[in-house]
Amino acid sequence: MMARTQIALENELQRRAHQGADELVHSEAPVDITRIFDLGSSGGSNIARDKDSMIAEAFQYARRNSRRG
Repeated sequence: MMARTQIALENELQRRAHQGADELVHSEAPVDITRIFDLGSSGGSNIARDKDSMIAEAFQYARRNSRRG
């Protein structure tokens, strides 16, 4: 579940935040997508092979917990 949060910023701080975000979006520097690979160990799991059983397990868990509540 996600929650939305609002904050109030002074005009100058908001302008600088927007400017910084704009610079990030329009950056000319190439993004190295390989930075997100090999960040940790999967612990031996194989999601491609086991996805159906993992999804079934998640549904069973949710069903059991919804009956308790």
